[in-house]
Amino acid sequence: MSRIAFIAPDKQLFLQGKEIIRELGLNHKFDLYLARLNKGIQLAKKLQNEDIDVIVCRGGTAQLIIESKVNIPVVEIPITGQDLAQVFHESKKITGLPHPKVAILAYRNMVNDIEVLSNILAIELTIYPLQTIEDIPAKIAEVALTDADIVVGGIKTVLLAAEKGLKTHLIRSGAFSIRAAFLEAQKIALGRKIEKERAHEFKALVDYSLEGIISINKERVIKVFNPTAERLLNLSAKDMLGQKIDSILSFINYDACLVEGQQSIGQVIQLGTIWITFNIAPIIVDQSIIGAIIAFQDVTRIQEMEIRIRNELIARKFIAKYHFTDILGVSPQIIETKRIAQEMSSIDATVLISGESGTGKELFAQSIHNESQRKHGPFVAVNCAALPQNLLESELFGYVEGAFTGATKKGKPGLFEMAHKGTIFLDEISEMDKYAQSRLLRVLQEKQVMRLGDDKYIPVDMRIIAATNKNLIGLIKEGHFRQDLFYRLKVLTITLPSLRDRNNDVKHLAHHFLEHYKRQHLRQLEISPTGYNYLSEYFWPGNVRELKYFIERLVVIANEKIITEDVIKKYWQDRELETELPNISTDTSLVSEDKKIAAALSQCNSNITHAAKLLGMDRSTLYRKLKTYKIEVKKAY
Repeated sequence: MSRIAFIAPDKQLFLQGKEIIRELGLNHKFDLYLARLNKGIQLAKKLQNEDIDVIVCRGGTAQLIIESKVNIPVVEIPITGQDLAQVFHESKKITGLPHPKVAILAYRNMVNDIEVLSNILAIELTIYPLQTIEDIPAKIAEVALTDADIVVGGIKTVLLAAEKGLKTHLIRSGAFSIRAAFLEAQKIALGRKIEKERAHEFKALVDYSLEGIISINKERVIKVFNPTAERLLNLSAKDMLGQKIDSILSFINYDACLVEGQQSIGQVIQLGTIWITFNIAPIIVDQSIIGAIIAFQDVTRIQEMEIRIRNELIARKFIAKYHFTDILGVSPQIIETKRIAQEMSSIDATVLISGESGTGKELFAQSIHNESQRKHGPFVAVNCAALPQNLLESELFGYVEGAFTGATKKGKPGLFEMAHKGTIFLDEISEMDKYAQSRLLRVLQEKQVMRLGDDKYIPVDMRIIAATNKNLIGLIKEGHFRQDLFYRLKVLTITLPSLRDRNNDVKHLAHHFLEHYKRQHLRQLEISPTGYNYLSEYFWPGNVRELKYFIERLVVIANEKIITEDVIKKYWQDRELETELPNISTDTSLVSEDKKIAAALSQCNSNITHAAKLLGMDRSTLYRKLKTYKIEVKKAY
């Protein structure tokens, strides 16, 4: 709590002030002392080490405390014209003279406009100015040699004059002046409290900052030297405060900052065995440069923080777990596709992967990432079709506090930010709406993102791998996909072959999945040559994904030890899957998705469950696409 010290130079003022403090209800804020002149100075210096915000005092004692440069503000109880008029009136009564000769001994803060007032009241006045307490005896001796009728002044002046046999009168302050001084002190104490709180906040920020912070004044003298600066420079703040900054950081151009107001941001330099990055900026008050602040960091520490953040990202599963060795197949088609993808891995450019559902687009994306120069960075996968369009933008770009109803209080970084120094995989990119496409285009062009509700850009360094199972050129012609975005994405392109176009890979993959699920489910069974041949003849519209899940189902439900063609037919109850989809080309780029869906529905007699399996997608996904393409399902009974 803020405290005010009232130092009274005489007992009468002490008692008078005490009563006024009680009347104002300020007893809990004031400490009262009785001391004058030199003792007042000693007391004020002692109060510097206590919780005192303001000193209230009067006359010579107040002036001497101010001149002693005590670092506590002093509020003077003024000697008003009313107080001086009362002194002159009392002087006339004491001397019994209508025009007495008055000698006044006073410090300069006690006699404002006194000569004008003496002329008005017909007083013959002589002023003996005081500079220090030691002047009083000499001035009294000087007055004693004159014909002065009365001596007026402070308590010490009155006491010494009385010893010389002179008539005296003590200058007093009226209640109004004392009350005004106390109220002014209270205002200053409040301001000091606010200032002190801000100073403590600033000190806490500086002391606990991870950056080294040094503040200098216009003369380059160090005023602030925080603990981090001590640690980084191996110097003591106690030794450096008050010293010139040039002795430790001579490489900085201080003139450019202190004279011209120039900032220097992000400079890197070696100091001994460490590398530091530093910023310097001017401190400007009322459009005048009064100093500068230097902030610097250990580059190694920044790198450690980056590693820690990276580990946190890994903990959040932003990793790529698949490699090219996980992509199975012996066909020339898949071997060549893997070779092309491996060549793309070493080039840090955008990749567009095309292929039917189930061909392994994400496996290729993760494998490309894991063989690229970004393999130690995060791999962030986003299914653009799985997120509603109104959420896709906020997930990709993030948002600030209050950006929309339901936004978290602290805001949220977007997936683009989380992919910094790594790769972001945008699966089913054709499902993005036009607005999100335009924002993605800007990210590709500018390498920076802006969170929803924010007004500043955040630089990002990432590689984009996009994937689609649709004909993007057809979507461009239909006005559903931006042409400029398409050309930005197709810097490096790769088309994954469908399973039906991969010679001998059905048998190879089926055997691999069989062995895997036998171990997982603790089952013993084998597929006969006729069984493998039967599987190889199937169209596999769901590609590798469909084959994988069918083999797992077979391992789980089959009772037979040898899986022949007849056994497969027995457990493969979806008979419509045994023939290829009519009018569907093996080249996915030539057939639009709506036509595939219509063909599948036709073959399955509008059975949604069977059509979804045939197309390799969930029922919910198929329903959504039916709504998107406005395809009417007519049941056949």
